[in-house]
Amino acid sequence: MTPSRIQRSPNELDSSDPLARFRDLFHIPLRPDGSPVVYLCGNSLGLQPKSVRAYVNQVLDDWASHAVEGHFRGKHPWLPYHETLTRQTAELVGATAREVVVMNSLTVNLHLMLVSFYRPTRERHRIVIEANAFPSDRYALESQVRFHGLDPAASLVELHPRKGERTLRTTDILEFLGREGSSVAVVMLGGVNYYTGQAFDMEAITRAGQSAGCIVGFDLAHAAGNLVLRLHDWGVDFAIWCSYKYLNAGPGSTAGCYVHERHADRTDFPRFAGWWGHNKKTRFLMGPDFDPIPGAEGWQLSNPAILPMAALRASMDIFGEAGMQSLRSKSEKLTGYLESLLLGNLSLDLITPRDPTQRGAQLSVQIRNNARTIFSTLNDQGFICDWREPDVIRVAPVPLYNTYDDVYQFARTINQKTETG
Repeated sequence: MTPSRIQRSPNELDSSDPLARFRDLFHIPLRPDGSPVVYLCGNSLGLQPKSVRAYVNQVLDDWASHAVEGHFRGKHPWLPYHETLTRQTAELVGATAREVVVMNSLTVNLHLMLVSFYRPTRERHRIVIEANAFPSDRYALESQVRFHGLDPAASLVELHPRKGERTLRTTDILEFLGREGSSVAVVMLGGVNYYTGQAFDMEAITRAGQSAGCIVGFDLAHAAGNLVLRLHDWGVDFAIWCSYKYLNAGPGSTAGCYVHERHADRTDFPRFAGWWGHNKKTRFLMGPDFDPIPGAEGWQLSNPAILPMAALRASMDIFGEAGMQSLRSKSEKLTGYLESLLLGNLSLDLITPRDPTQRGAQLSVQIRNNARTIFSTLNDQGFICDWREPDVIRVAPVPLYNTYDDVYQFARTINQKTETG
């Protein structure tokens, strides 16, 4: 089967795409023949913005020219450098400025949040996650449960899809919280599940969890820069995310953290403290008593790594120009287009929800036969996507730099390979 029965050609769709120009702002890897690869792996590592080099070089130039004085001098002094990202980060996740901070890595931030928000009691000690959550989240949550002297078999609850289904139903999550919520301390789901691409109804889950007395948090690693988020309005207690996937900040770059403002001034729960979370006015007095900055900044530990933040600034400026509403609109069209090109292939199963509002910029394609061989062949031919054992290819058409022609070429090739594979 080839994707021929379509209403509009990919060239026509690309020519009418209002975001088409943003592709030219990114470095696209090349095949050996010099043509661009079809890069569909932004859910794992985003492409490098061409502007990154200038942002990073500015930091290097300031370091060379000013040395330690770069903390206070230069185009963007380092002492308040993370604050240059605050407004854009707040807009990205739908928060107020005091609710967000760019710091650390995702799992470090998750642990910091759990130190404060996971306060198990005899009656309320369980943490709820989705089955097949990203392993690092599960490792962190299990270790937190054990740290409190509890047994993960009793205190870590995985929500599974119904028999014969691949994704969770929102109604089942809400029903569980209504039935079992009195024993749950923290609900901790992925905003978008990394494996299936399912986007959870965070507003409804937050409302149900908090109605049952639970703290509700989300791992937004696959949601930040992917979905339109309204964390403040939804009332989410906390969230964490990385910046190297859809946010294109480079491998291992600085992560983000959100804490709802109702927790901003709380001093009645524990936290792991560090000097960068201390009151900015008295930080350099080097006093012995910790005085946390109100808001998310108060969870900072150490002075930030400036070079990775420079790369993140480059990408966030692009997001600010493109706008998440426009990006999300194109994302739904790209995944819908890809879905339409694959549906007639009986050698494939799409394990991602069919409803565009219930998925991110990703389709997870399960291949019935010779899956690993087909993936390797695609890779050899310049289609860069992501493999997950035992038989799933994750395909992420990213609206900032992927085209409808990228989607068309991938669908045509995988359809041909599965027919002959």
